[in-house]
Amino acid sequence: MQVLDRGEGGCAEPMSYSPKLAAALSGATLRQLAHWRKASASRGAVLIPEISVIRPILYSFRDLVALRTCVKLRNDTSLQKIRRALDTLRDDLQEREHLSAYRMVADGSTIYLVEPGQATDLVHRKAHVVIHEMVDVLRPFYRDGRHIPDLLRPRDHVTVDPAIRGGIPVIEGTRVPYDEVAALLRDGIPAEQISKYYPSVTAPAALDAKDFADYVDSYDPPREPREAAAG
Repeated sequence: MQVLDRGEGGCAEPMSYSPKLAAALSGATLRQLAHWRKASASRGAVLIPEISVIRPILYSFRDLVALRTCVKLRNDTSLQKIRRALDTLRDDLQEREHLSAYRMVADGSTIYLVEPGQATDLVHRKAHVVIHEMVDVLRPFYRDGRHIPDLLRPRDHVTVDPAIRGGIPVIEGTRVPYDEVAALLRDGIPAEQISKYYPSVTAPAALDAKDFADYVDSYDPPREPREAAAG
């Protein structure tokens, strides 16, 4: 049985993440994000982006924490049960906080809302006393063989801080966005010369920025055959 813990943190600047970056930092696929934004015939949506639900679709940092929770739950149970559990949470228990505010656990057969001293079965709507192992949802995990990085430190020299640059990944100890450094390397600038452009960015940090950028780009949707031929 695995418990999914929430993350906390203040935010000094507006935070927003594109679907591709939200996918890379949460472990969800772009198709899952699109599917989870929609309500089913009988159930509500899994997670609607907090910043913008119309193009450009933008997710918040709290959304990322909630999405990582959903991805981990999906590893252990069906989407139908997740939707049922969320409907119980919102409609029956009248819990209206952002999904990132709750601790949930899946054991294969059901999903629990974990509170001090007990856990409520959100699928069968019963209260139980359970023994559970606390697992931090912000920490790295695997999803379908893919390594999903630590949310706050996706690479050794790349960090995510809700109070810095709106939570966009930056070079550790700086406000330099990872993608700006990665763009320089992709343009042929050697890692050892990045400091000429950004004095606070070391060569190892620049390489980490590019590695993370490559990882994020791996979430790009596959190109259609017609587009590939035209390109």
